[in-house]
Amino acid sequence: MGAIRRFCLLFLFVFILNFGNGCATLPNVAGIIRESLTEESSYQIMSSKGLLSADKSKAIMQRLENSVNPTDMLERQTAVVELVTESPLTKGNKVTLLINGLPTYAAMFKALLDAKDHINFETFIIEDDETGRKFADILLQKQSEGVQVNLIYDSLGSSSASAEFFQRLRDGGVQVVEFNPVNPFKAHKHWLMHPDHRKILIIDGKIAFMGGVNISSLYTSKLSGRKAVEGEPMPWRDTDVQIEGPAVAELQKLFIETWQKQEGPELSQRDYFPELKQAGNALVRVVGSTPGQNNRITFIVYVSAITFAEHSVHMTNAYFVPDEQILDAVTQAAKRGVDVKIVLPKISDSPTVSLAARYNYSELLKSGVKIFERRNALLHAKTMVIDGVWSTVGSTNMDYWSLLSDDEVNAVILSKEFASEMEKMFDGDIAESDQIKLEEWDERPLLPRLREWFAHLFRHLL
Repeated sequence: MGAIRRFCLLFLFVFILNFGNGCATLPNVAGIIRESLTEESSYQIMSSKGLLSADKSKAIMQRLENSVNPTDMLERQTAVVELVTESPLTKGNKVTLLINGLPTYAAMFKALLDAKDHINFETFIIEDDETGRKFADILLQKQSEGVQVNLIYDSLGSSSASAEFFQRLRDGGVQVVEFNPVNPFKAHKHWLMHPDHRKILIIDGKIAFMGGVNISSLYTSKLSGRKAVEGEPMPWRDTDVQIEGPAVAELQKLFIETWQKQEGPELSQRDYFPELKQAGNALVRVVGSTPGQNNRITFIVYVSAITFAEHSVHMTNAYFVPDEQILDAVTQAAKRGVDVKIVLPKISDSPTVSLAARYNYSELLKSGVKIFERRNALLHAKTMVIDGVWSTVGSTNMDYWSLLSDDEVNAVILSKEFASEMEKMFDGDIAESDQIKLEEWDERPLLPRLREWFAHLFRHLL
């Protein structure tokens, strides 16, 4: 325990050092929104055959908006995001919602075993446990069959995995990159500057998985297995998506960009960008973020989408310690009559984060936001559905660490049908949650209030 404590203190010191220079700030989304209003709307949707005309793109968006309660949030939010990212809104995608670890792993295993050309895998956590070893065995099997396997794992997130675990993969021909090594003697330019919190699996450039699910037996067990979690052990609750269609190429670009930034070995010549045909009807934009004020694109997506919401904002987030812009967007939405509901953990693997989140409950409740705490599960999902047509699933938490420091990735899905699936999932979580009522919340004892206030003081480190 002494060694772990010393490491945590060292990491905290470096984190403070990195962020103490005043450069780590979030972008002013209100300014970006104002800029979008002065620009002529010229967004174009990418199909499997190339860019659609502006008129066709606009017609598709209008049909989507007219398929639900009247809303113009799609066009307004798209105009904002177009200003800050080159990742296109793609047409013709099939998006499959995957709820919790076992269904996600089952879909991944099937796709992995069917791989013919290459496997690109990027993850925050891969553990040297039963689940991690099962993934490793399949990766080695496919490598032996001539499928090139490329793996990026985060050094900090996967620190519990042994060196032998990764050496076995390398010995089997898998190309392995350790993202920002914790060991300063192995590090590149950015020692401990930021973690890679993304979870991306791409098969043959045609099928991709992404979301919040890490590679760990915690997801396959009925129990959380984390000693730090207070109370009764419970299963993990998380969300992923499987994507087929043109959006897969955008995830592939993010993977290759990260590989090159981390100075990985030259990638073997494979068909990383095959021709992608229309697979479904969903519009999808892949949104990747990296540290830097101009690169916090998932943050801009979150704030602008909530700002433009007209009917409903239904959010699930594991670590909810929002900055002032998100807090203001959420409370203002509720005040103008939007149905804002947020599902948060009742029990967390990070108790300090939960305390800091609860510090904001009073302000949220007074504005009309409805807050629910998920019981009987350790909530780890990061999802949102707005106005019954706009959805996002990804790795981005609403805390300062995720918004400022991590490499993150979210998929924004524009589809009435997919949003309906998201709403059913959200209703299921609501049914397993306890609603926080303002009257009861205001009567809680002094000690919890003090603990929440104290945790809030350290919100920038959470």
